[in-house]
Amino acid sequence: MSVKFEKETVKLTEAAQSAAAGVVGGKGKEDLVHQVGEALTKGGGANGYLGAYLKQLQSNPLRTKMLTSGTLSGLQEFLASWIAHDRSKHGHYFTSRVPKMALYGAFVSAPLGHVLISILQKIFRGRTSLKAKILQILVSNLIISPIQNSIYLVSMALIAGARTFHQVKATVKAGFMPVMKVSWVVSPISLAFAQKFLPEHTWVPFFNIVGFVIGTYVNAHTKKKRLAALRRKHYGEGGGSGRSQAPSRPGDDYGRPGGY
Repeated sequence: MSVKFEKETVKLTEAAQSAAAGVVGGKGKEDLVHQVGEALTKGGGANGYLGAYLKQLQSNPLRTKMLTSGTLSGLQEFLASWIAHDRSKHGHYFTSRVPKMALYGAFVSAPLGHVLISILQKIFRGRTSLKAKILQILVSNLIISPIQNSIYLVSMALIAGARTFHQVKATVKAGFMPVMKVSWVVSPISLAFAQKFLPEHTWVPFFNIVGFVIGTYVNAHTKKKRLAALRRKHYGEGGGSGRSQAPSRPGDDYGRPGGY
């Protein structure tokens, strides 16, 4: 009994030492990353969350993209309002822009992106050379991004309350280059990462995540600038009347640079 117990103790000690060596060598970190990935995706099998989403993306691509884009666009607007403390006149973060942004994401952004990205992937399908990858990035940034961003700015102007061609044009003119600069920084990096590390059928959820994070940041930053400008204008005209909350309603600032 003592000999057997001693042998088992030695085995357990050796296993513990191996596990510790694995952590030191980086294996522990790999296991941790793998466990986190499985928790987020419910495993990599066909029944996992990610697997089920990719299956729907293959069988019903447009519908899946519309539902995804609509949900993320509405959530992005709500989070940006919360981060920037941009409340409605009733004091709520869930403003009328949230459902409008959801409709924009589902019925404008998703179909447009579906068509443009499908064309891009079709043109460069099977072309894996460095020249082809660079050309794909250039086409994405010089043709696809300007189209998407222009439609985005027009839609944002209409959602914010613009009703005349001059108002829409002013919004697009003021916001086009700032939005394009962000695209020219983010898009090449994300596209190069996707080309290098991701299979093509996972590009859509990857770009959705990147777009959601960047869009939330830009939206919140824009709201903060707009609110600061409205407060300066309010206090300048009112002579500091003591009201701490500047007006923040859709349409207040659609023609201001950086606003929509």
